[in-house]
Amino acid sequence: MNFTPYETFEHGADIGVRGYGRTIEEAFANGARALFSLMVENFEAIEPREETPVSVSAELPDELFVAWLNRLITLSALEHRVFSDFEIKIKGENLQGVARGEALDTEKHLLGIEVKGATFTLAKVAKEGDLWVAQCVVDV
Repeated sequence: MNFTPYETFEHGADIGVRGYGRTIEEAFANGARALFSLMVENFEAIEPREETPVSVSAELPDELFVAWLNRLITLSALEHRVFSDFEIKIKGENLQGVARGEALDTEKHLLGIEVKGATFTLAKVAKEGDLWVAQCVVDV
């Protein structure tokens, strides 16, 4: 991989997340990595030990990206889990996937920013040159 897979960006009082990929699925997965890199300062310490199935649907690709991130935020909060690896398939309006991670351990995982939810602010899923970009602003 010879590109930066994900990044965050400032947006007023909130923060944007952006994932890049050679496929739309890879961009969505890297957008999720950007999300969890905000939530866990030492993101690389999250071990992809256990799988959690994830399924969301939306009419438009940018809506699907926001729904995907919000589902991950909900799963993380309800199940006290953090995720670092994602495998997804997108067919039309449906995303089916697996998030891999482990139970949140405050001794091991340095808590970062509390993310309340993904928003439609600056939401975009598009192919730019050879790469797909998936981005939105998250409410912190």
